Amino acid sequence: MNILSLRRSRPLALGVAMLVALASPCAAQGAAVALPWGDVLASAVQGLGSVLVPLAATAALAALARLAGPLRVLVTTTLVERLVRNVGDYAINAVAGAVRGRTLTVPVGSAVIAGAVQHALDQAPGWLVRAAGGIDGLGEKVFRSLPLEEAATEANTLAPALRATRASRSRSAP
Repeated sequence: MNILSLRRSRPLALGVAMLVALASPCAAQGAAVALPWGDVLASAVQGLGSVLVPLAATAALAALARLAGPLRVLVTTTLVERLVRNVGDYAINAVAGAVRGRTLTVPVGSAVIAGAVQHALDQAPGWLVRAAGGIDGLGEKVFRSLPLEEAATEANTLAPALRATRASRSRSAP
């Protein structure tokens, strides 16, 4: 053996000697040496859990925050579409001369639009009417959803309906 290999084996020999010295009192009494590896493993898992659980919760909240905006837009759009359909159906049933499934004339279409917008303003929550675009946006959405004759335009059907709705709102306002 050369000197270099003796120097390299010294730490190994020292470690073995320390292990024998620690185990010899137990071996002399006939007892086995028990290493508490289960306790070490349990504390390691607990430490890892205390780090990983907050990280997982943060990742889940970040994913939810990314989805909240598009989800809110989807829900609001769906509610606005349902509002337009419901108030349009209500107005067709409420206006004389309007029949579901038939083409509406300009004067009847204008009355249906005015009735639909008025019903929405009376019954729907304010935030939903604002999401629909207020009186003008809601009136235009109802106008687009109705089966109107070809002569019906925004100028001769929608504008009179919105004027009538505003006039009835100003009369009923205190």
